[in-house]
Amino acid sequence: MRAVTPLPSGRGAGGVGSSRRPPVPHLISGQKLNDAKAAFVQKLRREMTPEETLLWPRLRGNRLHGLHFRRQQLIHGFIADFYCHAAGVVVEVDGDVHDDQAEYATARDLAFANLGLLVLRFRNEDVPANIADVLRRVGTACADRITAITDPNTE
Repeated sequence: MRAVTPLPSGRGAGGVGSSRRPPVPHLISGQKLNDAKAAFVQKLRREMTPEETLLWPRLRGNRLHGLHFRRQQLIHGFIADFYCHAAGVVVEVDGDVHDDQAEYATARDLAFANLGLLVLRFRNEDVPANIADVLRRVGTACADRITAITDPNTE
């Protein structure tokens, strides 16, 4: 099993996952999805939090540096708020409900890290207060990961 290297975490953003390993090819295609999970994913897409609603228009349609993001993406049984497959980056926007689901979040982060994904976490209050910084951090993390994946000579 590959060791997981935690990335710096702190208020506003943190990360878990490998910074060098590319994401698993075809990670999201062919996943088995039961009716209950499919309905839950659809509900999350319809009822995004205000912070997700603020962030999504800036990520969708390849608006952030031409990167394609999906929202409420199922990945191996877990749901990621936003996911960029090309970079292997998951973006989570955490509020009070996440504080009550710490065990689930830890299991999800570990599963994502074992798949070679980088998880970036932002607190709800950071999205409206620092949207430009959130987008900069997401864009930089994605660009760094894509560079590391495509150029094996990078550090």
